[in-house]
Amino acid sequence: MRFESFSFAPEILRAISECGYQKMTPVQQEAIPAIRRGMDVLASAQTGTGKTAAFALPILQKMYDNPAETQRSNTRALILTPTRELASQIADNINDYSKYMEVSVLTIYGGVKLESQAQKLKRGADIIVATPGRLLEHLQACNLNLSNVDFMVLDEADRMLDMGFVSDIQKILQAVNKNRQNLLFSATFSSAVKNLANDMLVKPKLISVDSQNSTADTVSQVVYPVEQRRKRELLSELIGKKNWQQVLVFTATRDAADKLVKELNLDGITSAVVHGEKAQGNRRRALREFKEGKVRALVATEVAARGLDIQNLEYVVNYDLPFLAEDYVHRIGRTGRAGKSGVAISLVSREEERTLHDIEKLIGRKINRITIPGYEVGSRELLIKQLQKRRSFAKKQQREDNTGAQMIAEKNLGSRRVKVKNSSNKAPGKVKKIR
Repeated sequence: MRFESFSFAPEILRAISECGYQKMTPVQQEAIPAIRRGMDVLASAQTGTGKTAAFALPILQKMYDNPAETQRSNTRALILTPTRELASQIADNINDYSKYMEVSVLTIYGGVKLESQAQKLKRGADIIVATPGRLLEHLQACNLNLSNVDFMVLDEADRMLDMGFVSDIQKILQAVNKNRQNLLFSATFSSAVKNLANDMLVKPKLISVDSQNSTADTVSQVVYPVEQRRKRELLSELIGKKNWQQVLVFTATRDAADKLVKELNLDGITSAVVHGEKAQGNRRRALREFKEGKVRALVATEVAARGLDIQNLEYVVNYDLPFLAEDYVHRIGRTGRAGKSGVAISLVSREEERTLHDIEKLIGRKINRITIPGYEVGSRELLIKQLQKRRSFAKKQQREDNTGAQMIAEKNLGSRRVKVKNSSNKAPGKVKKIR
């Protein structure tokens, strides 16, 4: 189904056409008409399914239909997200969709001075995209008024609840216009999400797109078995020899990300890093340079990568497998979007085999293994184990030999004792008297 089918304003159609949008995704086909009708929506949709357009486009259309209300200084739409990266990405998308409309968009998140944001809030914005914690700070400081909000959106609600934002969200909802339209998007319908939905939504349209644990057919998945200590060496070889140009690499920790970036740069592969300890300006610069092709590898941690939307990203590498099997689906969902092909590579050590098994069980398929000559798992380690086994066998033989010799010695000693005992039992001979 095409976007023209829903009678969007010419300005919106022109903008999304320039974004390369033609056919609607499943979540857009179901959510857009429901939102246009004024219904609350509860949607299960993964990253990469087009959910931002699913809620942003009908909101923009309603603003287009009511321009007088849009010109008020008060905010009409509030969108809450778990991370600043996702907030920035959503704001960028909305700016792209509304480039031929007079709509102002403002992002509010931590890492930026509160005072500078307060000044922008006083000037007003039609749409605010924010993280819950920082928005609540402004609410408590009376820096904004949410009493005229018509559209309340929670994006990646499950992630926000996992991050402990439930109390902040509840306080924000109390400050928002009670006659608003509520839109809740979540990758999963956990009990916490359902409880929030019950408190927030009124007779919502329920939308579920695909299995929450499915992976796109456009993504080729492959596993390279490798020892943990040789992962960086293999990654550098793959990027260099295969001439990969844009590679998003996931590590388990911030320290691992920092270390990997230094080593890749030493290998001649231009790399940058994004994680929670990096300043916001540094993270933005790293992402910008990656998108512009100045950086070949962008190394990220799980949380920092939430919301990263990189057009035409072809390669995603799991340098470390995620702690949760479900996060594997989220990671590789950043490639193979919009019908384009992508490759998800996992460098799996012996210690990660159990996690890999959990991932394969979750997605319902076995991932193809490719062994690179020279990187065979256990080639050196197997030799060490064989030597250890031989030494253990030799020690066992030595113990057995020692035990056997000891048994023979004890047997001989025992027979000598018997002879001595027998000789002591003989009758004593006559003793000559000495005069």
